[in-house]
Amino acid sequence: MTPTLFLRRLSRHGLALLGLLILLCALLVSLLAPWLSPYDPLAAFDGLRLAPPGTPGHLLGLDNQGRDVLSRIIWGGRSLLAASVLPIIFAALVSLALGMLAGFRASAFSELIMRSMDMLFAFPMVLLAIGLSAVLGSGYPTLIITLICSVIPYLTRVVYRDTRTEVAKEYVEALRAQGASTADILFREIMPNVATPLLVYTTSLLGGMVVFLAGLSFLGLGVQPPQADWGRMVGEGAQMMILGAPHVATAPAVAIVVLSLAFNWLGDGLRDLLDPYQ
Repeated sequence: MTPTLFLRRLSRHGLALLGLLILLCALLVSLLAPWLSPYDPLAAFDGLRLAPPGTPGHLLGLDNQGRDVLSRIIWGGRSLLAASVLPIIFAALVSLALGMLAGFRASAFSELIMRSMDMLFAFPMVLLAIGLSAVLGSGYPTLIITLICSVIPYLTRVVYRDTRTEVAKEYVEALRAQGASTADILFREIMPNVATPLLVYTTSLLGGMVVFLAGLSFLGLGVQPPQADWGRMVGEGAQMMILGAPHVATAPAVAIVVLSLAFNWLGDGLRDLLDPYQ
């Protein structure tokens, strides 16, 4: 599919286009956080603690420590996007290599790869995060390692399944009969066919990972204070709801939901747009 045709079809898929625009805006805001943020996310205005949205100079109000909520959301989006997108890109590349190697030819090595993936499947993501926190301590590195270890088994399974499907097709046998090398078959013929489903699945998976990472921070296993993070902001703001300040938790919670939906919408749109039978 040419880029022009892709953009034309994307323009007819309303939710996918909306999701892409939201993600581009979130990325742009995160990159320009030092210039777009009205205040330092750690700066406290002691006389304005828990001030409601609409307070002069503070569009979304202030939290229990007198910090500007909008500024913390802008900076918190930067850490959440970096902690979700970059590790998943790395995990997708690793999974692409592992899944293709395991699926191309049955061997002891391919069996070792897939049984290792089964072992990782046995660990729930939250339990894995708790275990890594006990070893490495809570913080940004724990978030990244947890995410990579959690998604690699799922992505590898997708690539393995699609590789096995491609290997069984007649064109692979024809290429082998013509003397094509293993590298040519894998990288020139099979990889383009398995990369597209991987891209679609990875994009859809990112929506769930945004919520998962925010949940880890909510539990205190992710980004540590005083660094701004949406999940931790929700956790801290939940305690303020009984004091009549729901905006402290509501604003970052809405941001999490919108970002997660944007990834899901884009993933659904890519699935439809990249379907070869459409």
